[in-house]
Amino acid sequence: MPVESGSSAAARQAKQKRKSHSLSIRRTNSTEQERSGLQRDMLDGQDSKLPLSLRSNLLDLFSQIEREFENLYIENLELRREIETLNDRLAAEGQTFEGADLAKGALKTKASHSTSQLSQKLKTTYKASTSKIVSSFKATTSRAVCQLVKEYVGHRDGIWDLSVTRTQPMVLGTASADHSAMLWSIETGKCLLKYMGHQGSVNSIKFHPTEQMALTASGDQTAHIWRYMVQLPTPQPVADISQTPCEDDVDFSDKDEADVEVDGPNDCPSVRVATTTLRSHQGVVIAADWLVGGKQVVTASWDRAANLYDVETSELVHSLTGHDQELTHCCTHPTQRLVVTSSRDTTFRLWDFRDPSIHSVNVFQGHTDTVTSAVFTVGDNVVSGSDDRTVKVWDLKNMRSPIATIRTDSAVNRISVSVNQKIIALPHDNRQVRLFDMSGVRLARLPRSNRQGHRRMVCCSAWCEDNTSCNLFTCGFDRQAIGWNINIPALLQEK
Repeated sequence: MPVESGSSAAARQAKQKRKSHSLSIRRTNSTEQERSGLQRDMLDGQDSKLPLSLRSNLLDLFSQIEREFENLYIENLELRREIETLNDRLAAEGQTFEGADLAKGALKTKASHSTSQLSQKLKTTYKASTSKIVSSFKATTSRAVCQLVKEYVGHRDGIWDLSVTRTQPMVLGTASADHSAMLWSIETGKCLLKYMGHQGSVNSIKFHPTEQMALTASGDQTAHIWRYMVQLPTPQPVADISQTPCEDDVDFSDKDEADVEVDGPNDCPSVRVATTTLRSHQGVVIAADWLVGGKQVVTASWDRAANLYDVETSELVHSLTGHDQELTHCCTHPTQRLVVTSSRDTTFRLWDFRDPSIHSVNVFQGHTDTVTSAVFTVGDNVVSGSDDRTVKVWDLKNMRSPIATIRTDSAVNRISVSVNQKIIALPHDNRQVRLFDMSGVRLARLPRSNRQGHRRMVCCSAWCEDNTSCNLFTCGFDRQAIGWNINIPALLQEK
């Protein structure tokens, strides 16, 4: 009995595929004519206040959507049939070569080569079809899972910034426009301490790397260093919150929901006097951070300068000038004496204090609007976010152009990068928080609906990978901070 060769069988299948595709096109065209007739009949028979032209246009658009899904469904069916055919051929040829008792090595080699080719073709076809199906219908396998764990409510105005302590006891700190900073129990959501020493909006908060001290920057043109002592309450059983795929959220309304009026924590102890007050700026101090070692701090101000202070003496060590407009943020490297400052002049600058005798500065240009923040990663990268709706990843060894650019649909505020997973958390003006990897691939979007998520602009994000329950925190102008548990499968990070 003659055996059909692989090439002739493939040609016959391709011909049949083209024939079936042409038949489906003819069938689609014929049904399209029938649909248009039905649409006209429906328009004549229905009583609607919409103009006839508008109703007709709507029906045409829905018909186009239906045709797109129909074509995609037919294509998926054809791909599935092709996979089944290739599976049958692979199984048949494998049985033939295994049961033929071939003694010659050449035939064995040929059989192995043919089987490997079919196997590779099968994998390629299956991967392509799977990608189409996943991209079209968003299969739920290997999805990033985002779980809202805790809400921290108590401020009377928007929260500009938040940070997590680097030492035990581990607490969350928030800086608010209500002139106060608060320390929270991460597990229970209870306020542990309230700092009320500033006379203006508290714009940032950062914790000392080894001691129980906090650094806050304020609109009263000062930065304060203050000590705290807190006792963590006994953790309560965590409520069973169902895990939500990060992008399966439904934004029920584009309107801002009303803020929830809350009373400040009545039983929360307060601190009103700073240990150290840093003065010398002539404008709002918008941000501050500790240099490695904790013996010096840097502040950024609307007076277009960043100042470097000695913590012990409170003396001004250096005034870092050069920006053409107000500063928006400053950040220090976790292991080296490096500082990066951001500005409304569309640039950010890298200041190098590793050599005491030479203080070099490098200017990064690449954004077209205000640079809202620039942060270091563990390594030789800086990530910058801007009001121009982009985030750029830079290599400190090559500052001419970014190595990755992330384009979004809303202005980006104070970003953060996780140390272990190297995931960038992007807080947006449009109440969304998105997660990207360092190469610019989008991994997830945090849920946002009427029931959970932020109801106003999201101002800041901060990672905390040493905590088991919450590993990402966000805050916004809805007066609350939120603790999230983010689980990004390794499969998504490798893509």
